[in-house]
Amino acid sequence: MKELINFIAQSLVDNPDEVTVSEVEGNQTTVLELKVAKEDLGKVIGKQGRTAQAMRTILSAVSSKVKKRTVLEIIE
Repeated sequence: MKELINFIAQSLVDNPDEVTVSEVEGNQTTVLELKVAKEDLGKVIGKQGRTAQAMRTILSAVSSKVKKRTVLEIIE
């Protein structure tokens, strides 16, 4: 899942080298923290948050397939 979010984010931004995804595992939930360059933040979030919501929807579908709860946080 980490690689999936990394691939999607790198495809969207102008500076793909600055994209980092870190994974924080809990008992029931895994949190993926996405960091991008400051000027690319708008591209990852999208208009009215639609791009970020689409990424969360894809992540939810993949995580339900492996029976795990995963949350995406976009770090500024």
